Amino acid sequence: MANNDLGLLALRLGIGGTLVAHGAQKLFGAFGGGGLEGTAGAMHAMGFRPGKRNAVLAGASEAGGGALLALGLATPVGGASAAAAMAAASFVHKPNGFFVTSGGFEYPAVLGLASAALAVGGPGRYSLDAVTGHLFNKRWTTVLALAAAGVGAYTTIKARQGAVAADAAEAGTGDAAEVAEGGRD
Repeated sequence: MANNDLGLLALRLGIGGTLVAHGAQKLFGAFGGGGLEGTAGAMHAMGFRPGKRNAVLAGASEAGGGALLALGLATPVGGASAAAAMAAASFVHKPNGFFVTSGGFEYPAVLGLASAALAVGGPGRYSLDAVTGHLFNKRWTTVLALAAAGVGAYTTIKARQGAVAADAAEAGTGDAAEVAEGGRD
């Protein structure tokens, strides 16, 4: 049992730490990131409107969700938050195929999958959830957090599809329906 708990700790620290770093890039410009203004411009260009609100949400979901995962505190909320952000990121990269070497969705998909798995599987013994008697790590919390994250990711992806299709129609480039479905960016 202790080996499983150590494995969960290592996974939480690795996935959580990576997400915190990516969120800090978006929010604060840390680690060579664009900061809030740069990320807002990039988000707008990718079809996430308004760009600044989406930059804040993406950065907070990554940094906050990653921190909760690393600490093993409110693990279902942290994992669901990070998984939702990674679902939207995966959708952006979907037209490039699977592998990250081609700009594909491999990297955000793996981060999202690991985050969702931690939300469902729990943080293990070496966590703040264990210290608090799993006050914020209940079955209903997991179901509610994952459901809310799913709705949030779906809504964000659909709004982006609409914005990208509208941009394509306005520019007269390509098939707006194909662009909206993620067939082309």
